[in-house]
Amino acid sequence: MNAAYYDANYIFKLQCGEDGAVEVSAHAATVEVLICSLLGRAELASAAFRKVREGTATAAQYQALHAQVHDETTAGHLEWLPLTDAILDRVESVFATAPATTYLRAADALHLATAAEHGFAEIYSNDKHLLAAAPLFGLRGVNVIL
Repeated sequence: MNAAYYDANYIFKLQCGEDGAVEVSAHAATVEVLICSLLGRAELASAAFRKVREGTATAAQYQALHAQVHDETTAGHLEWLPLTDAILDRVESVFATAPATTYLRAADALHLATAAEHGFAEIYSNDKHLLAAAPLFGLRGVNVIL
C-alpha cells in the first residue's frame, strides 16, 4: 500500500481548500491512502468548528466536511491510527532526551510518535515546530507547500 502520514493541518487543507491546498492535493494524488493519528480526527473537527465560530463557515459546511471525512474513511482513502501505550512511551522517551531548546507540543509529539511507531519515514505537515522536531522521532519532516 502506498501511504503517507499527514497531520491534521494537511488533511484540513484538502477538505477546505485553504492556502496550500493545491500543493497538498497534488501530493495526495500520488498516494493511495492518507494516514493520520486518531488525534487528528479531533483536531480536524476542532479546526472546522473554529471556522464556524469565526464566521467563515456555516454549520451546514461543518456537517458537509464531517460527512466527506466519514465517506473518505469508509472508502479507505483516509485511515486513522489509534493511540497506544507504545506511542505514549515514545512520546515520553523523546521528551526525556530532547534538548532543552526543543519546542514540541503534546499533539505534535503524538503525531510524530504515531508515524514513527507505524514505520513511516516521513511526515507531511506545514507546521514548522512539528517539522523541526521530526528528526527526534527518526522521521523526515516534509512540507510540499511552496
